[in-house]
Amino acid sequence: MNTANSLTFYTADTPNGQKISIFLKEAGIDCERVKFNLAEGRQHLPEFLQINPNGKIPAIVDHEAGVSVFESAAILGYLSQKYGCLQARSPEEQLTIQQWLFFQVGSIGPMLGQLWWFLHGSKTYNQEAIARYRKESLRIYGVVDGQLARSVYLASDHYSIADIAAFPWLRTHEELNLDISDFRHVLRWLESIEARPAVKAGLADSREASVA
Repeated sequence: MNTANSLTFYTADTPNGQKISIFLKEAGIDCERVKFNLAEGRQHLPEFLQINPNGKIPAIVDHEAGVSVFESAAILGYLSQKYGCLQARSPEEQLTIQQWLFFQVGSIGPMLGQLWWFLHGSKTYNQEAIARYRKESLRIYGVVDGQLARSVYLASDHYSIADIAAFPWLRTHEELNLDISDFRHVLRWLESIEARPAVKAGLADSREASVA
């Protein structure tokens, strides 16, 4: 277990924040957690923009190394390498992990995030946008289901940071009013990951961390 002061983790209870919280529990990494209330806008203050110029969570400061890291996939990669947790077993597996990490960043998060916004965040009802993002979200679930028909986890038969990246997003299907009953491999995968003690602890910690 690392000292609490060696790492500061800036977060909120969102899928991107949950990813890092889950990894920290999987790796047994202790840290200082600073949870933002995003509605208050502290993530846009100059002191935080020095850590993440994009003004978003999550971000970490590794005081031991003297570096800050933003973007959730970059943080997962950095922490996995630094602490030797959930690393690939071969160069081929590492490449596959990277591809699914990019798929989460470029497809899963943006499409499901837009669907969430038009369902729950927008003050107007845009039927065309909801239909578009619902259709694309279901297509993405189909892509993931096809991959999980061939392997136990996203990148291989071994749990990896690619699964941690995708899980907090794909578990939101009920909130997004998506019927994923046809995607039996995704359902199996979601159930398996949700049962992991570190995942349960990471999700709980993300909800319960004090708000700054």
